Amino acid sequence: MAKKKNIISDMQMREVLDNLIARSVTVIPEDVNDCLNDILGKELPGSMAEKSMKATLENLELCKRESLLACPDTGYPLFYFRVGEGIFPEKGLSSIYDLCRCSVKNATENNRLRKTMVHPLTRHNPGTNVLQFLPKVEIKFSRGIDYIEATFVPKGGGSEIFGTFYRMITPVDGLKGIEKFIIDSSMRAMESGKSCPPNLIGIGIGGTADLCMKLAKESALLRPVGSRHPEKLIADMEISLRDDINSLGIGSMGTGGKTSLLDLHIEYAASHTAALPVAFNCQCSVCRRATARIYPGGIVEMLDCPDWFERGEI
Repeated sequence: MAKKKNIISDMQMREVLDNLIARSVTVIPEDVNDCLNDILGKELPGSMAEKSMKATLENLELCKRESLLACPDTGYPLFYFRVGEGIFPEKGLSSIYDLCRCSVKNATENNRLRKTMVHPLTRHNPGTNVLQFLPKVEIKFSRGIDYIEATFVPKGGGSEIFGTFYRMITPVDGLKGIEKFIIDSSMRAMESGKSCPPNLIGIGIGGTADLCMKLAKESALLRPVGSRHPEKLIADMEISLRDDINSLGIGSMGTGGKTSLLDLHIEYAASHTAALPVAFNCQCSVCRRATARIYPGGIVEMLDCPDWFERGEI
């Protein structure tokens, strides 16, 4: 017997997507807020790092209270969907793309998103944030769940422009080569506060070039601060590299200080025997994201963090 299909109406999907955008640009996630407060408590009283972090937190509280933009650069509009079994949008899965475009246009018209996206060569700006391949919509299908999980991330330009690097390392260089690339990239990204530190750094290792970059970005955007990879080797690398980068003394917005990172996350894929690709991607200090689950019957649950990673066999 065929499984019963649960249909989510276009109206409800649009309402959820609109709410995700509005929440993501005004209220930072709880795990990020807790980490920023922890960083504030570690900085020396009266130091530039403490003053910078205190100003950031005061501004974020004001933005939450007054529904103002947590950062004026709402950047790249990125959507991530996990779709479970037997649940579908009213007009089919392909309609998700249209619904995302409509929500981004609406948010831009209502000044929830800045008119940032332009043609890369002519620099023409239609004022909608809807152009070739943007908003970016990533959809994956998951067994064992009966809901649609949607996440919106407004990825700021500073962290993306100054905090994105890729390199094919010689396999013989191994772990030391990876570590050097990551530390060098961190210094380039965060110097003079270009990537708005303290950053959350995502690292991708292995796979093809595009998969490696994808893993780096997703580990920066979609893992909660403080989470560790389930493999001990990777988890130990995350902690060691985080501590090494913090020891550089770059600090909040490049003003110096004890903490330059909220966290560092690593994800990996299988690699060709002759290859060792590594990718680096930054998220800025406010780490904006918002997530919701839509269950059968139209029940909606707002979440602070997505449940995105379904790692393969180790």
